[in-house]
Amino acid sequence: MVLKEDERINQMDEIIKFVTEKTGLTAEQAKSAIEAISGFAKEKLPPGIADQVTNFLEGKGGSGLAGMAEGIKDKLGL
Repeated sequence: MVLKEDERINQMDEIIKFVTEKTGLTAEQAKSAIEAISGFAKEKLPPGIADQVTNFLEGKGGSGLAGMAEGIKDKLGL
């Protein structure tokens, strides 16, 4: 499933909001943290799984967490 630009923005805003609420970071700090995690995932995880994680963190994934889990499941052959 491909998200429209406004849906990607809304998903990223939701992730930023979650991080700010849970950590007390500013929105800019939360965005930087999300980008850092995305970079780490790209470097450390197998390509298929890394793509799913980074797409989700960057607001490019399918239907939220369920879409990410389904993509990981498919990549692992489960």
